[in-house]
Amino acid sequence: MASIEDLFKVVKNRFTDDSRPAAKSKGVEIPQDLLFKCPRCGNVVYNEEFRRALKVCPKCGYHARLTWQERLELTVDADSFREFDAGLKSLNPIGFPRYEEKVAKMGEQCCTNEAAVTGECTIRGYRCVLGIMDSHFMMASMGSVVGEKITRAFEYATERGLPVIMFTASGGARMQEGIISLMQMAKTSGAAKRHSDAGGLYITVLTDPTTGGVEASFASLGDIIIAEPKVLIGFAGRRVIQDTIRQRLPDDFQSAEFQEECGFVDTIVERGMMRKALSNILKLHGFPKETAK
Repeated sequence: MASIEDLFKVVKNRFTDDSRPAAKSKGVEIPQDLLFKCPRCGNVVYNEEFRRALKVCPKCGYHARLTWQERLELTVDADSFREFDAGLKSLNPIGFPRYEEKVAKMGEQCCTNEAAVTGECTIRGYRCVLGIMDSHFMMASMGSVVGEKITRAFEYATERGLPVIMFTASGGARMQEGIISLMQMAKTSGAAKRHSDAGGLYITVLTDPTTGGVEASFASLGDIIIAEPKVLIGFAGRRVIQDTIRQRLPDDFQSAEFQEECGFVDTIVERGMMRKALSNILKLHGFPKETAK
């Protein structure tokens, strides 16, 4: 009996063979939303099955990247999220060619003005300030607006004694904003420090990938640092580091499991258990549970 992967190959060959006149005349296209092929192990599953599994590969446990809407739906209580600073938009501080057009296009595709969405919500009844970075928006690079939204979220939480939870995902600083983007590292780190000094709780959830200036700033400053399984975590790229120190790095270098073994990550939590784990941490730290209205 043919496997799903064999079926995937047959379907792909059938609909991409330009030599088949029937395919040309009928204008047949590959059903892009039918099957998902895991980029890590190559396993093929039906997209519907993949979505029901919360976009986790059933064979190797690969946690695919989520949109901010998908992350929000999996994490917060229904109708509890109130977004902050939704109208903030990036300018073009260094006059980078066509930067405004690219940001506008990403905004239309991702239904948000920037790569980070922040707000107040409840998670299983526990009130908190939440931040979600969406890697579909310019690889969640951190520019001036991302840094400002993260900073304002911390300040809001500090003033009200609320815990902060940040789902991080980023390729690093946004080169299109030059030195302005690098300044966000200091700004967000300062906000996290002030929140800590005021006795506030800060939980970081590292998702795939969390790298560059985000990893080197507020993403690594959580009181509790959680990671999804097998995600990429690091500052510089593997090849850059190897060329610098002139040593071969372990095969699992910069994986969540390696980071946990070295003490950088406190725990690894599977996506299906994340909501429960976060609410348990908030309960453990004595935050009150909101009563139903």
